[in-house]
Amino acid sequence: MPTVPSYLILVVGPTAVGKTNLCLKLAKKFQTEILSCDSRQFYREMNRGTAKPSAEELAQAPHHFINNLSINNPYDVRMYEEEALGLLEQLFQKNRVVVMTGGTGLFADAVVNGMDAIPEVAPEIREEIIQEYQSKGLSWLQGAVEEVDPEFFAQVDRGNPQRLMRALEIWRGTGLKFSSFRTKKKVQRPFEVIKIGLDRPREELYERIDNRMEQMLAEGLFEEAEGLFEKRGLNALQTLGYTEIFDFLERKYDKEELIRLLKRNSRRYAKRQLTWFRRDPLIRWFHPNEEREIFDFIQDQIALNPPKNATQL
Repeated sequence: MPTVPSYLILVVGPTAVGKTNLCLKLAKKFQTEILSCDSRQFYREMNRGTAKPSAEELAQAPHHFINNLSINNPYDVRMYEEEALGLLEQLFQKNRVVVMTGGTGLFADAVVNGMDAIPEVAPEIREEIIQEYQSKGLSWLQGAVEEVDPEFFAQVDRGNPQRLMRALEIWRGTGLKFSSFRTKKKVQRPFEVIKIGLDRPREELYERIDNRMEQMLAEGLFEEAEGLFEKRGLNALQTLGYTEIFDFLERKYDKEELIRLLKRNSRRYAKRQLTWFRRDPLIRWFHPNEEREIFDFIQDQIALNPPKNATQL
Protein backbone atom coordinates (compact mmCIF):
# COMPACT_ATOMS: atom_id res chain seq x y z
CA MET A 1 0.00 0.00 0.00
CA PRO A 2 1.50 3.41 -0.90
CA THR A 3 2.71 5.56 1.96
CA VAL A 4 1.58 9.10 2.71
CA PRO A 5 4.23 11.68 1.79
CA SER A 6 6.07 13.16 4.78
CA TYR A 7 8.04 16.40 4.71
CA LEU A 8 10.37 17.89 7.30
CA ILE A 9 10.78 21.64 6.85
CA LEU A 10 14.16 22.52 8.34
CA VAL A 11 14.62 26.22 9.13
CA VAL A 12 18.18 27.23 9.99
CA GLY A 13 20.20 30.40 10.34
CA PRO A 14 22.22 32.49 12.78
CA THR A 15 21.12 33.62 16.20
CA ALA A 16 18.63 36.52 16.28
CA VAL A 17 17.84 36.25 12.56
CA GLY A 18 14.11 35.55 13.08
CA LYS A 19 13.67 31.77 12.91
CA THR A 20 11.04 31.57 15.66
CA ASN A 21 8.63 33.96 13.98
CA LEU A 22 8.78 32.14 10.65
CA CYS A 23 8.38 28.71 12.22
CA LEU A 24 5.27 29.78 14.10
CA LYS A 25 3.74 30.92 10.82
CA LEU A 26 4.73 27.66 9.13
CA ALA A 27 3.25 25.64 11.98
CA LYS A 28 0.00 27.58 11.69
CA LYS A 29 -0.11 27.24 7.90
CA PHE A 30 0.45 23.49 7.95
CA GLN A 31 -1.35 22.86 11.27
CA THR A 32 1.70 21.07 12.61
CA GLU A 33 4.30 20.94 15.38
CA ILE A 34 7.83 22.30 15.87
CA LEU A 35 11.01 20.48 16.93
CA SER A 36 13.93 22.48 18.25
CA CYS A 37 17.40 21.30 17.24
CA ASP A 38 19.07 24.06 19.24
CA SER A 39 21.17 22.27 21.85
CA ARG A 40 21.13 25.34 24.13
CA GLN A 41 17.35 25.32 24.45
CA PHE A 42 17.05 21.79 25.83
CA TYR A 43 17.91 22.78 29.40
CA ARG A 44 15.32 24.01 31.88
CA GLU A 45 17.84 25.96 33.96
CA MET A 46 19.11 28.01 31.01
CA ASN A 47 16.43 30.47 29.95
CA ARG A 48 17.75 34.02 29.68
CA GLY A 49 20.75 33.28 27.49
CA THR A 50 19.34 30.74 25.05
CA ALA A 51 16.69 32.76 23.16
CA LYS A 52 13.94 30.22 23.78
CA PRO A 53 10.50 31.08 22.43
CA SER A 54 8.46 33.04 24.96
CA ALA A 55 5.54 31.47 26.82
CA GLU A 56 3.19 33.23 24.41
CA GLU A 57 5.07 31.84 21.41
CA LEU A 58 5.18 28.32 22.86
CA ALA A 59 1.41 28.48 23.28
CA GLN A 60 0.88 29.16 19.56
CA ALA A 61 2.05 25.70 18.44
CA PRO A 62 3.21 22.45 20.06
CA HIS A 63 6.99 22.55 20.61
CA HIS A 64 9.40 19.71 21.37
CA PHE A 65 12.95 19.58 22.78
CA ILE A 66 12.62 22.83 24.71
CA ASN A 67 13.03 22.64 28.50
CA ASN A 68 13.08 18.85 28.26
CA LEU A 69 16.35 18.29 30.15
CA SER A 70 18.22 19.38 33.25
CA ILE A 71 21.81 20.58 32.96
CA ASN A 72 22.63 17.65 35.27
CA ASN A 73 21.51 15.13 32.61
CA PRO A 74 24.26 13.77 30.33
CA TYR A 75 23.09 14.29 26.75
CA ASP A 76 24.70 14.24 23.34
CA VAL A 77 23.88 14.51 19.66
CA ARG A 78 23.43 10.77 19.20
CA MET A 79 20.79 10.66 21.93
CA TYR A 80 19.05 13.61 20.27
CA GLU A 81 19.12 11.90 16.89
CA GLU A 82 17.44 8.79 18.31
CA GLU A 83 14.79 10.73 20.23
CA ALA A 84 14.04 13.15 17.40
CA LEU A 85 13.63 10.37 14.84
CA GLY A 86 11.32 8.48 17.20
CA LEU A 87 9.20 11.58 17.71
CA LEU A 88 9.09 12.33 13.98
CA GLU A 89 7.82 8.82 13.31
CA GLN A 90 4.92 9.53 15.67
CA LEU A 91 4.21 13.02 14.35
CA PHE A 92 4.20 11.92 10.72
CA GLN A 93 1.36 9.54 11.54
CA LYS A 94 -0.91 12.56 12.03
CA ASN A 95 0.92 15.37 10.19
CA ARG A 96 2.27 15.26 6.64
CA VAL A 97 4.53 18.23 7.42
CA VAL A 98 6.64 18.87 10.53
CA VAL A 99 8.87 21.88 11.20
CA MET A 100 12.34 21.64 12.76
CA THR A 101 14.48 24.66 13.57
CA GLY A 102 17.62 25.77 15.35
CA GLY A 103 21.09 27.18 15.04
CA THR A 104 23.03 24.06 16.07
CA GLY A 105 24.16 22.59 12.77
CA LEU A 106 25.48 19.32 14.17
CA PHE A 107 22.12 18.38 15.73
CA ALA A 108 20.18 19.27 12.59
CA ASP A 109 22.63 17.28 10.48
CA ALA A 110 22.24 14.23 12.72
CA VAL A 111 18.50 14.08 12.09
CA VAL A 112 18.73 14.76 8.36
CA ASN A 113 21.85 12.77 7.43
CA GLY A 114 22.67 10.52 10.38
CA MET A 115 25.68 10.26 12.68
CA ASP A 116 28.84 8.24 12.41
CA ALA A 117 29.51 5.51 14.97
CA ILE A 118 31.61 7.16 17.69
CA PRO A 119 32.72 5.08 20.70
CA GLU A 120 31.81 5.84 24.29
CA VAL A 121 34.54 7.29 26.50
CA ALA A 122 34.86 7.13 30.29
CA PRO A 123 33.16 10.19 31.87
CA GLU A 124 36.20 10.95 34.04
CA ILE A 125 38.16 11.76 30.87
CA ARG A 126 35.55 14.35 29.97
CA GLU A 127 35.66 15.86 33.46
CA GLU A 128 39.45 16.07 33.34
CA ILE A 129 39.35 17.92 30.01
CA ILE A 130 36.69 20.36 31.26
CA GLN A 131 38.85 21.18 34.29
CA GLU A 132 41.89 21.74 32.07
CA TYR A 133 39.89 23.99 29.75
CA GLN A 134 38.61 26.06 32.66
CA SER A 135 42.10 26.57 34.04
CA LYS A 136 44.04 26.98 30.77
CA GLY A 137 41.50 28.59 28.46
CA LEU A 138 40.29 28.29 24.89
CA SER A 139 43.69 28.89 23.27
CA TRP A 140 45.09 25.86 25.08
CA LEU A 141 42.12 23.74 23.99
CA GLN A 142 42.48 24.82 20.37
CA GLY A 143 46.19 24.01 20.38
CA ALA A 144 45.63 20.59 21.95
CA VAL A 145 43.08 19.60 19.32
CA GLU A 146 45.15 20.96 16.44
CA GLU A 147 48.10 18.88 17.62
CA VAL A 148 46.28 15.54 17.88
CA ASP A 149 43.73 15.92 15.07
CA PRO A 150 44.65 18.62 12.52
CA GLU A 151 42.08 17.30 10.02
CA PHE A 152 39.20 17.88 12.42
CA PHE A 153 40.65 21.19 13.61
CA ALA A 154 40.66 22.50 10.04
CA GLN A 155 36.88 21.98 9.79
CA VAL A 156 35.53 22.55 13.30
CA ASP A 157 34.04 25.73 14.72
CA ARG A 158 37.15 26.74 16.68
CA GLY A 159 35.19 28.98 18.99
CA ASN A 160 33.01 26.12 20.23
CA PRO A 161 34.68 24.51 23.27
CA GLN A 162 32.18 21.64 23.40
CA ARG A 163 33.14 20.41 19.93
CA LEU A 164 36.83 20.80 20.68
CA MET A 165 36.58 19.00 24.02
CA ARG A 166 34.71 16.16 22.34
CA ALA A 167 37.56 15.65 19.85
CA LEU A 168 40.15 15.68 22.62
CA GLU A 169 38.03 13.31 24.68
CA ILE A 170 37.90 10.76 21.84
CA TRP A 171 41.67 11.01 21.33
CA ARG A 172 42.47 10.46 24.99
CA GLY A 173 39.90 7.73 25.43
CA THR A 174 40.61 5.69 22.28
CA GLY A 175 43.93 6.87 20.88
CA LEU A 176 42.13 7.53 17.59
CA LYS A 177 41.38 10.81 15.83
CA PHE A 178 37.84 12.14 15.99
CA SER A 179 38.08 12.84 12.25
CA SER A 180 38.54 9.11 11.61
CA PHE A 181 34.95 8.49 12.71
CA ARG A 182 33.46 11.22 10.50
CA THR A 183 32.81 9.36 7.27
CA LYS A 184 29.84 11.57 6.34
CA LYS A 185 27.92 8.70 4.77
CA LYS A 186 24.40 10.03 4.37
CA VAL A 187 21.60 7.72 5.50
CA GLN A 188 18.22 7.45 3.83
CA ARG A 189 15.38 8.89 5.90
CA PRO A 190 11.71 7.95 5.39
CA PHE A 191 10.79 11.60 4.78
CA GLU A 192 11.76 14.40 2.44
CA VAL A 193 13.63 17.41 3.83
CA ILE A 194 12.98 20.96 2.64
CA LYS A 195 15.79 23.23 3.82
CA ILE A 196 15.20 26.93 4.44
CA GLY A 197 18.04 29.25 5.47
CA LEU A 198 17.40 32.70 6.93
CA ASP A 199 19.91 35.54 6.76
CA ARG A 200 20.02 39.33 6.90
CA PRO A 201 22.54 41.96 5.78
CA ARG A 202 25.45 41.92 8.23
CA GLU A 203 24.79 45.34 9.83
CA GLU A 204 21.12 44.51 10.26
CA LEU A 205 21.88 41.13 11.82
CA TYR A 206 24.57 42.48 14.14
CA GLU A 207 22.28 45.25 15.37
CA ARG A 208 19.64 42.64 16.20
CA ILE A 209 22.24 40.53 18.02
CA ASP A 210 23.42 43.49 20.12
CA ASN A 211 19.84 44.46 20.96
CA ARG A 212 18.98 40.89 21.90
CA MET A 213 21.97 40.68 24.24
CA GLU A 214 20.93 43.93 25.95
CA GLN A 215 17.43 42.49 26.33
CA MET A 216 18.80 39.24 27.79
CA LEU A 217 20.81 41.17 30.36
CA ALA A 218 17.81 43.34 31.22
CA GLU A 219 15.70 40.21 31.72
CA GLY A 220 18.15 38.60 34.12
CA LEU A 221 20.86 36.72 32.21
CA PHE A 222 23.57 37.86 34.63
CA GLU A 223 21.57 36.78 37.68
CA GLU A 224 20.70 33.44 36.09
CA ALA A 225 24.35 32.69 35.27
CA GLU A 226 25.40 33.82 38.75
CA GLY A 227 23.00 31.26 40.21
CA LEU A 228 24.57 28.54 38.06
CA PHE A 229 28.16 29.53 38.89
CA GLU A 230 28.78 26.62 41.26
CA LYS A 231 27.85 24.19 38.47
CA ARG A 232 29.95 25.91 35.80
CA GLY A 233 31.94 22.72 35.16
CA LEU A 234 28.92 20.94 33.68
CA ASN A 235 29.08 20.32 29.95
CA ALA A 236 25.76 22.07 29.29
CA LEU A 237 27.14 25.32 30.69
CA GLN A 238 30.18 25.48 28.40
CA THR A 239 28.33 27.84 26.12
CA LEU A 240 28.08 31.43 24.93
CA GLY A 241 26.65 33.92 27.38
CA TYR A 242 27.36 31.83 30.44
CA THR A 243 31.11 31.24 30.16
CA GLU A 244 31.74 34.99 29.76
CA ILE A 245 29.79 35.72 32.92
CA PHE A 246 31.54 32.92 34.80
CA ASP A 247 34.88 34.48 33.84
CA PHE A 248 33.65 37.86 35.08
CA LEU A 249 32.64 36.30 38.37
CA GLU A 250 36.17 34.93 38.62
CA ARG A 251 37.38 38.55 38.26
CA LYS A 252 39.04 38.07 34.89
CA TYR A 253 37.64 41.40 33.61
CA ASP A 254 35.24 44.18 34.56
CA LYS A 255 31.54 44.68 33.78
CA GLU A 256 32.14 46.91 30.79
CA GLU A 257 34.43 44.32 29.22
CA LEU A 258 31.90 41.60 30.00
CA ILE A 259 29.18 43.34 28.00
CA ARG A 260 31.58 43.99 25.12
CA LEU A 261 32.59 40.32 25.03
CA LEU A 262 29.00 39.09 25.22
CA LYS A 263 28.05 41.12 22.16
CA ARG A 264 31.25 40.42 20.24
CA ASN A 265 31.17 36.70 20.89
CA SER A 266 27.49 36.54 19.91
CA ARG A 267 28.31 38.19 16.58
CA ARG A 268 31.20 35.77 16.06
CA TYR A 269 28.91 32.87 16.90
CA ALA A 270 26.46 34.02 14.23
CA LYS A 271 29.28 34.16 11.71
CA ARG A 272 30.32 30.60 12.55
CA GLN A 273 26.73 29.40 12.26
CA LEU A 274 26.47 30.87 8.78
CA THR A 275 29.79 29.29 7.78
CA TRP A 276 28.48 25.89 8.85
CA PHE A 277 25.14 26.18 7.05
CA ARG A 278 26.59 27.72 3.89
CA ARG A 279 28.39 24.42 3.28
CA ASP A 280 25.07 22.80 2.38
CA PRO A 281 24.12 23.57 -1.23
CA LEU A 282 20.57 22.25 -0.67
CA ILE A 283 19.64 25.10 1.68
CA ARG A 284 17.62 27.82 -0.05
CA TRP A 285 18.35 31.21 1.51
CA PHE A 286 15.84 33.98 2.17
CA HIS A 287 15.49 37.20 4.13
CA PRO A 288 12.99 36.53 6.95
CA ASN A 289 10.64 39.14 5.47
CA GLU A 290 10.30 37.12 2.25
CA GLU A 291 7.48 35.02 3.68
CA ARG A 292 5.50 34.72 0.45
CA GLU A 293 8.62 33.55 -1.42
CA ILE A 294 9.36 31.04 1.33
CA PHE A 295 5.84 29.62 1.31
CA ASP A 296 5.86 29.37 -2.48
CA PHE A 297 9.23 27.58 -2.44
CA ILE A 298 7.97 25.05 0.10
CA GLN A 299 4.81 24.37 -1.89
CA ASP A 300 6.87 23.92 -5.05
CA GLN A 301 9.18 21.48 -3.30
CA ILE A 302 6.28 19.44 -2.00
CA ALA A 303 4.76 19.30 -5.48
CA LEU A 304 8.03 18.45 -7.23
CA ASN A 305 9.58 16.01 -4.75
CA PRO A 306 7.11 13.45 -3.44
CA PRO A 307 8.85 10.50 -1.76
CA LYS A 308 9.40 7.40 -3.89
CA ASN A 309 6.49 4.90 -3.92
CA ALA A 310 4.22 7.52 -2.35
CA THR A 311 0.88 8.88 -3.43
CA GLN A 312 0.85 12.33 -5.07
CA LEU A 313 -0.49 15.35 -3.21
